[in-house]
Amino acid sequence: MSDPLRPNAVRPIRGAALVVLRRDRWALAGALCIALLALLAVGADVLTAITGQDPYTYRIEALDPATGAPAGALGGVSGTHWFGVEPLTGRDLFAIVAHGARTSFLIGLAATAVSVLLGVVLGAAAGYLGGALDRLVTWTADVLLGFPYLVFMIALGAVAPAEVPRPLLLIVVIGFFGWPSMARIVRAQTLTLRARGFVSAARSLGAGPVHVFRHELLPNLWGPIIVVATLSIPGKIGLEAALSFLGVGIPPPTPSWGRTISSAIDWVGTDPMFLVFPGAALFLATWAFNVLGDGLRDALDPRTAR
Repeated sequence: MSDPLRPNAVRPIRGAALVVLRRDRWALAGALCIALLALLAVGADVLTAITGQDPYTYRIEALDPATGAPAGALGGVSGTHWFGVEPLTGRDLFAIVAHGARTSFLIGLAATAVSVLLGVVLGAAAGYLGGALDRLVTWTADVLLGFPYLVFMIALGAVAPAEVPRPLLLIVVIGFFGWPSMARIVRAQTLTLRARGFVSAARSLGAGPVHVFRHELLPNLWGPIIVVATLSIPGKIGLEAALSFLGVGIPPPTPSWGRTISSAIDWVGTDPMFLVFPGAALFLATWAFNVLGDGLRDALDPRTAR
């Protein structure tokens, strides 16, 4: 028997996700696109081994000796090189895009996990406990939201020691600057839930803050948390690509969509396919997470009529 003090508007997350995938074709398309890109990232070694390629081996024989551009039409697209080859090096472009998907998904998902963890803990603590902690978290979030973090990331990437693993540095920095938006949403939801009868009943029975957070607040916060996290993943993937585009992200020779797009700018007139394939991969990842997040928001928002 359900607790009458609990909010009736909370929808089962798994059921809501299945409903949105059945009814929303755009969300379903986004989920399928994410699944395909994830398979591309996970199976990059197997897929590139089918053609006997990898993202590190130079194939000078696949280039025009006079210009350094790929030999053949469409950037050297063939049965051996599915996306063609990289100018000047002859590296297989499909292998670069596939392994670049692994880099982008790893950093995007891990940085989102850092942001969600910090945002949920700080936002829920600020909303539930209030007082000085609430003012401190709110003030810090406001400062970070207005802070020119991209400039800071560029400067930090330029001065960070080479011994520090660059993926780990990007995950920590991107994740740290991403928690304020999550914290504000969680704080607002917690302020609403704090006044509900089921929370008051738990507190009157002697439940401590940790128990109330785990058993009363968190189950009712999963909806907005999942939606905000899904919508923030493409932003973090794009931020990693932007940093790599500016030369302070993932260093070579590790494949990265952003650095590949940066290199492709100089070859647009000669080899447009060098820009099309990594650019399309970045666009599809951003689009897929956004449409899936929009669909989940419609399904999990109790104010949305379905």
